[in-house]
Amino acid sequence: MSVSLEVSKRSTRPRATRNKLRHEGKIPAIVNGYKIESTPIAVDAIEFKRILRTEGLNSVVKLTIDGEKINTLIHQFTTDTFTKEITHVEFLSVDMSEVTEVEAEVVLVGVAPGVKAGGLLTQNLYNVIVSATPDKLPERIEVDITSLNIGDALTIADLPKSDDYEIITEAIEQIVAISEPRTTEEEADEEEAAPAE
Repeated sequence: MSVSLEVSKRSTRPRATRNKLRHEGKIPAIVNGYKIESTPIAVDAIEFKRILRTEGLNSVVKLTIDGEKINTLIHQFTTDTFTKEITHVEFLSVDMSEVTEVEAEVVLVGVAPGVKAGGLLTQNLYNVIVSATPDKLPERIEVDITSLNIGDALTIADLPKSDDYEIITEAIEQIVAISEPRTTEEEADEEEAAPAE
């Protein structure tokens, strides 16, 4: 999936220029990578937040700079510690035919019978590394847990293969498990074993 974003070149000095941009509702940014020199740019803050919210981090962002279109990925962005406002964005220009690696979020889908039976669900993996061409990169990997009973677990190896991308994270990594519910006796034993404060 791709989305278009018109941006403008900006000067890098003086520092006051960056503050002025932010007051104008722009975010200082930079684009570098495939077939482009490192170029300072400014992006519209509202439009960038909309892209993040609706398209996610792994979508191709087609930047238009002075009429030239450049396929990019959002490489990273920084936020202000206190206000949480985005203060800088780095775009990575990409070759659309070349495979790249990114992180994708792991999302559990459904309700496990083991949980209904009183088991404890533990998710051990929240992100995986995936490999694909930029247009096929997934934002999230959905993991169906509707077949899991108490004592069951799912690893990367258990996930169905996709024609669009490959999961690079090691196959033995455990994603989720359903364990036996703890008994009152076990909880009491733990409390007794805990050192007094």
